[in-house]
Amino acid sequence: MSNMFCFQCEQTVGGTGCTVSGACGKKPDTSNLQDELTSSVIALANAAEHSRTEETDNIIISSLFVTITNVNFNDEDIEKHIANARDVRRAINPEIVEYDLEKLWGDNEDIRSLKSLILFGLRGMAAYAYHAANLGYKDDSVNEFFYKALIAIESDMSSDDLLALVMKLGEVNLRCMELLDEANTTTYGTPEPTVVPNSIEKGPFIVISGHDLHDLYLLLEQTKDKGINIYTHSEMLPAHAYPKLKSYPHLKGNFGTAWQNQQKEFMDIPAPVLFTTNCIMPVKENYADRIFTTEVVSYPGMVHIGPDKDYTPVIEKALELGGYADDVKATGINGGETVTTGFARGTVLSVADKVIDAVKAGDIKHFFLVGGCDGAKPGRNYYTDFVKQTPKDTIILTLACGKYRFNDLDIGEIGGLPRIMDMGQCNDAYSAIQVASALADAFECGINELPLSLVLSWYEQKAVVILLTLLSLGIKNIFIGPSLPAFMSPNVLKLLVDNFGLTPISTPEEDLKKILG
Repeated sequence: MSNMFCFQCEQTVGGTGCTVSGACGKKPDTSNLQDELTSSVIALANAAEHSRTEETDNIIISSLFVTITNVNFNDEDIEKHIANARDVRRAINPEIVEYDLEKLWGDNEDIRSLKSLILFGLRGMAAYAYHAANLGYKDDSVNEFFYKALIAIESDMSSDDLLALVMKLGEVNLRCMELLDEANTTTYGTPEPTVVPNSIEKGPFIVISGHDLHDLYLLLEQTKDKGINIYTHSEMLPAHAYPKLKSYPHLKGNFGTAWQNQQKEFMDIPAPVLFTTNCIMPVKENYADRIFTTEVVSYPGMVHIGPDKDYTPVIEKALELGGYADDVKATGINGGETVTTGFARGTVLSVADKVIDAVKAGDIKHFFLVGGCDGAKPGRNYYTDFVKQTPKDTIILTLACGKYRFNDLDIGEIGGLPRIMDMGQCNDAYSAIQVASALADAFECGINELPLSLVLSWYEQKAVVILLTLLSLGIKNIFIGPSLPAFMSPNVLKLLVDNFGLTPISTPEEDLKKILG
């Protein structure tokens, strides 16, 4: 097919769907191959539902991850995933016919909306399951659900049954995020508050982007004593807070800001960049010779580091390029020279008594969770302005790459606690949920009765599944932006508004007035 249809991300063209070329840079052939890959794993799920193996689990999870926005732009690589899924499925049951995803895109808008919530949510959950599996952590209840939910995509189900499955997906993803939290903290320690410089020291260096902490650990091991510094980028920033990772003296700081600025920030970079998960953008010729990919990330013409995890090509490129001749001063979006991360649940709960006393004394009047995915589409300055306008007796919890809009701001402290607390990556929404639950227990109330408001930004499918998790927990009155998902029909949106108070953002002034009165 020469055309495409994709409306899974926030930047979709016209707010309805990309049909000529993806706003992310994805071409029609690639988009259609990703649909074909999705069809192949739905068929595999159908064939293997009652005869799951580690191989079928891995194929389904990795294939769904491949189809997340800004992960894989390589047609040849996607074709290999398709062939693998089909070979394994045919060995189980050669009679199964693959579902044509065109049927979904052309279905009744409410059915399409609910099934899209399921499909895109599964893609997001697959990323978390994939990272946990990289550290040896798996859960049968999570893996089994992938099969059930994928089969639902091609099934004839009522809206009520699909909605129940949407809520179940949110519930299962909570367990998946818990699993990944356990994997990360058991392997690398409990995150602790850490100040991270934005500047770059002279000499050879490597920038690592994405989310996978295991890849960073392997890179740190292979670059020990080689005179090469390592810098995180975008969602890899929270790695600095893990004791085992921060113990490496050559893990120096953070390069650049959020993922969508890479085409500007990587221009003339005298160092290689390793992409471990999603957030790669179409590569500019200026720095194409220094981009490397690994895991499910792939881009045509870029060197890919395979399962052997031999980073020699990346190391050699770093030594060849040599880095900057002198130290380079760099700042965040708002001019801050450092950012702080590491306020995950372990840290916040360790001072819970201090927080509770501050609330009871009236020193802390409200908590805001302002976080989620960042993106390039206009309207995202809302989150910077919102944080700047929050009263001085409020705390801002944040996570994911949306924090780059404001994480270098200095907006003061309350009782020795910084007003901005970075809890980590998008999956660290689990930390935020645990903190909220602990506060609710302390004040003997429900989460919805706490002086806590969620103001979220979304871009891709991991944000979708986190929203479903929050809704499955009964959390209400969430503000979401900068625009509503194109795949959400008016009836489904009304249902979420009526039942959960889901609210599109307006202006910081108006929304703060709604929240605080």
